[in-house]
Amino acid sequence: MESYESVLLVKPEVFVFNIPPRSSNRGYRAADWNLAEPSWTGRMRLVSKGDELVIKLEDKATGELFAKCPIEAYPSIAIESVNDSSRYFVLRIQDDTGRNAFIGIGFGDRSDSFDLNVALQDHFKWVKKEKQINEEPASGPALDLGFKRG
Repeated sequence: MESYESVLLVKPEVFVFNIPPRSSNRGYRAADWNLAEPSWTGRMRLVSKGDELVIKLEDKATGELFAKCPIEAYPSIAIESVNDSSRYFVLRIQDDTGRNAFIGIGFGDRSDSFDLNVALQDHFKWVKKEKQINEEPASGPALDLGFKRG
């Protein structure tokens, strides 16, 4: 059966930043980015298709795809929170050939980043529950619901 695409979250304004390489294992800091001048501004959509989850960054007016970030698990290397703010994240974006790059994204309001966190957690809870339901054997004896003779 073919899965349908479901839009879990749309945020009309997201800021994208070029970020410096990670200097150590301490994580990323938004204060190291040039927060006053984002590299790009657009719309963010969180889209699921079955078990697959993708963040799509798109142009506000045309809907043209700027970048996409496939997410296999959360938290993971695909999307990381920064250490010094709840409004900023680091995304590992990929193109169709599989090349990766890391960019920073941020929201103007904390509630937008909270919505993203909740949508990510809800999706992976649903995936886990679906997997459990499909793996569980039917409990109890099998019922014979067929017609009896006579």
